[in-house]
Amino acid sequence: MFIFHKETTLEDLGNGVTRRILAHDGNMMAVEVNFEQGAIGPMHNHPHEQLTYVLSGEFEFTIGDEKHIVRAGDTLYKQPNVMHGCVCLTPGTLLDTFTPIREDFLHG
Repeated sequence: MFIFHKETTLEDLGNGVTRRILAHDGNMMAVEVNFEQGAIGPMHNHPHEQLTYVLSGEFEFTIGDEKHIVRAGDTLYKQPNVMHGCVCLTPGTLLDTFTPIREDFLHG
């Protein structure tokens, strides 16, 4: 399967955050998330496993009881149902991979 960036849709989530759903099937999903400086990824949890790769920028991430500053090249793992969120310190982009796919992203 090939997914071409120019053929995907950029969704404005508001408050300086946009999301682009990339490749996905029944078991995995890749999502690009862009943040403006100061934008917040609110604390939340979900039943999916999630890997986040920092493509660019700088973020303060909280996962469970831990808080760290992460930059381009850093990777984060979020277990199912663990609270997590971030604040964007310098504009950047994250690449999130979920298993299973986020049906809620596909169907509103």
